[in-house]
Parts: sequence; structure tokens; C-alpha cells
Amino acid sequence: MEIKTNDTVIVITGKYKGAKGKVLKTSPKNHTVIVEGVNFVYKHKKARKANETARIVREEAPIDVSNVMLVCDKCGKPTRIAHQLAGKKYVRICKKCGAVLDKAYAGKGKKAAPAETTEEAPKKRTRKRSQKAEAPAQE
Repeated sequence: MEIKTNDTVIVITGKYKGAKGKVLKTSPKNHTVIVEGVNFVYKHKKARKANETARIVREEAPIDVSNVMLVCDKCGKPTRIAHQLAGKKYVRICKKCGAVLDKAYAGKGKKAAPAETTEEAPKKRTRKRSQKAEAPAQE
């Protein structure tokens, strides 16, 4: 499953077609995702204690992952996902603009030149080992 938590997706079919939202939870085993503001259901909660009241709760229900499409952060369009090797790991790439979709690797595409600083680097700290007092050898 190529959709991950905190991705922005758009619903491409069904009652909520065209709705955008952030992925709150994924379930790869069931092939579903829970999207913020999409596919609301109502649940009746019974009062379990004397000081509680019964109520109707509105919450998001899972939607099949095939009904959503990832939205690229850079170009803002719904896109399919390509994979490209970056270092030792594969990253997700937008097929339309070529931007990296994995936030952990977004800034690691090009290495920047080290910035010059006027401060000198701190000295490397070394651990001093306790020196054992050498006892004179008895003959």
C-alpha cells in the first residue's frame, strides 16, 4: 500500500468524490485508510456510568485505498506514485513533477555546501580513565 499516514489525498469516487483530506490512519491488512473529513458515520453511545449521558457520535469510517489518490505537495495535483532509489532506500516520487513525496527524504536530494561559521568547532570530549596507581614491585 503506497498511501501513508499524514499524506494528503483526494477522493476519486463515491459519495465524497473531490474531497481532500489528511490520512489519519492506514490499515494495510484490510486495504483501507481513514481520511479526515470523509465518510462520516454515526454511532450511538450508551451511558455507562451514572454521571454520563447517552449521545450520538459522528466519526470517520475507513474508505478503500483504491478510492483515494495521493496529492503532491509541490504541484498540488493528484498523482500516481513512482519509486526511485535514493541512497539505500526507495522513495516515493510524483509522476507529474518529479518531487519527492516522502517528507523524511524531501530535503536530502542535493547536498548543500557547508556553511562557513566564524565560531570554531568545539573540542572533542574524551573520557578520562582513572589511572591506577602503580604499586612498586616487591622482590
